Amino acid sequence: MVAATLSLVLLGGLGWAALAPIEAVSHEELFEIPKGTSARRLAGEEIEILPQTIRLTLGLNDVLVFRNADSAPHIFGPTLIMPGQSFRLPFTQASTYSFQCTAHANGQLDVIVDPAPAPGWERLRWRWRKLTS
Repeated sequence: MVAATLSLVLLGGLGWAALAPIEAVSHEELFEIPKGTSARRLAGEEIEILPQTIRLTLGLNDVLVFRNADSAPHIFGPTLIMPGQSFRLPFTQASTYSFQCTAHANGQLDVIVDPAPAPGWERLRWRWRKLTS
C-alpha cells in the first residue's frame, strides 16, 4: 500500500513537471560591467567579466540587460552604453546571435536564444537541468 502511494505521488510529480507551464518572475537576465574594467584592460590585464556565450530561453529569460558600472563607455552591438546606463535587448526569436562587445578581450559576445521547452519530456529535462545546475 505504501509503495503504491509513493509510486502515485512520484508519477504525479513527474506528470506535473512535464506538463505544467513554466512561469518566470522576470524575463530579464542582468549582466554588469564592473567599475574599473576599462582601466584594468588598458593596464594589460586580461580579464573575463562576462561569459563568452550567454544562453537565454524564449518566454523565460529572453531580455538581455547590461548595466555599465564602469567609468568608461562600452559598446555592445551598435549601442554605446555610457557609464551608469543600462541597455535592454529583448529577443523574440530562437537563434544564435553574435555582437561586438568591448567588455570582452576578443571583442565579441555570442548570445544563444533557445526555444521555450515544449510540454512533455523536453520540459521535464529542462526542469531537471535547472534543478541540478
